[in-house]
Amino acid sequence: MTQPPPPPPQQPPQGGGFGPPQDQPPQTPPPAAGPNLGKAPEPGYGYPQAPQAPQTPPPAAPQTPPTPPQGYGYPQGAPAPQPPQGAPGYGYPGQQPGAYGQPQQAPYGQPGYGQQPGYGYPQQPTMPYPPQAGQPGGGKKLNAQMLIIVAAVVAIALIIGGGVWYASSGKDEGRQNDTAGQSGGTGGTDDDNGGTTSGKEKAPSDPSAKVLFQVPAPEVKNDSTVVVSGSWLTDKAYVKSGIAQIVGYDRDKGSELWKLPLAGPVCQASRHVTDDNLTAILYQPAMPTKADPSHGCSQIALIDLDAGKRLWTKTVKTGDQLINFDNITLSGKTVAVGSTSGGAAFDVSGKLLWSPKPTDSCYDAGYGGGEKLVAVRKCGSYDQRQLHIQTIDPKSGKVISEYKMTEGIEYASIVSTNPLVVAADVGDSAGDGSGISDFFSIDSKTGKLRTRISAPGEQFAARCEGITRVEACNLLAVGNDRLYLPTEEHDGTGKYSQTNEIVAFDLATGKQTGQRADAGDGYTISPLRMDGGNLIAYKRPPYDKGGQVVSIAGGSFKETTLLQNPANESVRDVETSMSPEYSEFLYAEGHLYMSKVYASKRSTVRDKEYLAVGFGTS
Repeated sequence: MTQPPPPPPQQPPQGGGFGPPQDQPPQTPPPAAGPNLGKAPEPGYGYPQAPQAPQTPPPAAPQTPPTPPQGYGYPQGAPAPQPPQGAPGYGYPGQQPGAYGQPQQAPYGQPGYGQQPGYGYPQQPTMPYPPQAGQPGGGKKLNAQMLIIVAAVVAIALIIGGGVWYASSGKDEGRQNDTAGQSGGTGGTDDDNGGTTSGKEKAPSDPSAKVLFQVPAPEVKNDSTVVVSGSWLTDKAYVKSGIAQIVGYDRDKGSELWKLPLAGPVCQASRHVTDDNLTAILYQPAMPTKADPSHGCSQIALIDLDAGKRLWTKTVKTGDQLINFDNITLSGKTVAVGSTSGGAAFDVSGKLLWSPKPTDSCYDAGYGGGEKLVAVRKCGSYDQRQLHIQTIDPKSGKVISEYKMTEGIEYASIVSTNPLVVAADVGDSAGDGSGISDFFSIDSKTGKLRTRISAPGEQFAARCEGITRVEACNLLAVGNDRLYLPTEEHDGTGKYSQTNEIVAFDLATGKQTGQRADAGDGYTISPLRMDGGNLIAYKRPPYDKGGQVVSIAGGSFKETTLLQNPANESVRDVETSMSPEYSEFLYAEGHLYMSKVYASKRSTVRDKEYLAVGFGTS
């Protein structure tokens, strides 16, 4: 077998680990049906079916598939993960979210926490499968009979004025930097101008955007890779982690408003923010060195994003040893951290609420925050593991409800706390490194399972880590009591083009609602967050156009363009250097911010690289 070429600069080492697999030649899959979009796709829909070359733009903007960053457990001190410029994305935002699009890998210098490389996750390629020779046509459209059926359904919905097509609009409960877009109303409606009325984000008279600012990538003096994860948006500032610092930038100009130095790199950052713009981070107590590549993620800090101040820093011990935590979140006035040593929590005042107990036979591996606080509690040995999904009181830690997952499921991710949605790779069956084979919709009041949704990795593009960071999910959103997922890319209508869709699942029944948002030929679409009853999504562009942010009405699924980026080559190169899968994306009020989560030394002379870029409409 021909060996693959070496990865581009800033790519991760080719060791085992969670997340997107090593740079291997893509495997040719057997013929299989594509994503079920809730209609009745013709056989073979969903993946390339005819011998075709990959999408090939002009030399100035190559569309080579990215080399995904390696995940948890890869060797320390190796170069870091960033997809090459111009690499096509698979679908989403990236944070979550932003808020973002938190990446699916562990940072340089982060301790191993007792995990083994590649723990429980297959290492197959996740790039789109190549076309198979000898197969008929690709990217088929619905036939005439199906179009008639769909038209009839729409007509019925218009007559009765209800159902999934035109549900009543709901209260805007989502946060602008919540990747999963938790909660968020009961539906969406359309106004006479084609805009949406159930969210805060309104379409400008002219959605054309320009580059507001670019923040240069920080200099890394040795061969290390340093985490720069974490980005937030307030009324006054765009806030981004740098190397051992957090910086507040003017939302329009990019000028520095404040700078907060830290003793070491940020390990993890909460995506949630309090009403008064407080958030929480984990960071190392010193900078990594070759001799000591990690000092442990032991420092818990509360940050005031308005003032640019660290309000307090706390640590937790087990015996005489500091606990290195794996994840951090925020719910109400409670900061919660989890690890293999157990979980702890502090009030925003700095008061310790709970910490690991030596007598515990189970431990809180991590927490999901936002509107509620949910713990992933692990019990039993590895070969007889059972996960308890517990909705808990954020002030006391008292368990309100509990759902016990089937024994043998080692990892689970909290997609949303209200409604409660959990993702897991049951039996390591996802097969694509996404960490998701099934979603579990749970009643947080009773702890009873509402429904289980199968989401095969070859059909859907959402991703969750779940190994250490139980809240690290992207390329998906939850709202209107529905789960919104992007499909994997498949053939478009144009020559060599690829595209995908967002579809919705009912969290009460587990069935697809029939709603579908098409990316458009050459684009790939991925959820960013909820906006009341509407879904905010990003469209990654083809080689000759700029990206878009759209609002999708929760009821009709009608798309409204909120932002259209420039199509010129230099701007497009910067935009496509940050894919929704491995970067942080934030959108609010006509502003789109993209940022990287790793900084590393450049091994070759390349175009100028950026830590963050901001786009905005007039």
